[in-house]
Amino acid sequence: MPNQVEVLADDMGNVVRLSKNNPDYGYIKLGYNSITIGKGGWLKPRNLTSIILGNTEDLIMYSKTIGKSLPGKIVVKESLNPFNKKDPNRDLKYAGDTGVVCCVDGQPIYRKTEYVSDLSIEDTLINHDNGDDIRSANNLVTDQINSATAKDFGLKQEISDEAIVDDTDDINDIDLNEEEVEEEEAIEEVEDGYEEEVFEL
Repeated sequence: MPNQVEVLADDMGNVVRLSKNNPDYGYIKLGYNSITIGKGGWLKPRNLTSIILGNTEDLIMYSKTIGKSLPGKIVVKESLNPFNKKDPNRDLKYAGDTGVVCCVDGQPIYRKTEYVSDLSIEDTLINHDNGDDIRSANNLVTDQINSATAKDFGLKQEISDEAIVDDTDDINDIDLNEEEVEEEEAIEEVEDGYEEEVFEL
């Protein structure tokens, strides 16, 4: 259904998931599928996840009112400033499995997802300028894979000039103010989710 965010239960059917550090706190995991049309008119499906954090008791009450979906969407927020001041490396934007952090003028880009009910809110994206580093890392991985395949199986290898970078981000906690630092620590080990999106180089 368009503009609906799915409430994702765990393997046992629980909507509210408890913190591993402190069961007084927890989260609800959300999923959102959308389609965007990017540069050059390229159609890209996107599977995004995010979480709603809170006191376990409040989350349980809330979960009884929401059903299987919520109106709204999940948006991507990118920034040149860390979202988590205590652990600034937590939200770094990586170019797929390359281990390369996406940067602008050598400054890292930070990325997180957030559920919003207001459909007019758009993604806040920052274009990276270190595409050469990402392409080099992708070519290194591709060359290693193709070499092993060719060597092990006697296959002819063809290497494309254009590399596609997949991005898989961990789902991290939302930005909390100083009064909520204890809650942030209680939910520090939130289950990782995923976001799939192709970055243009």
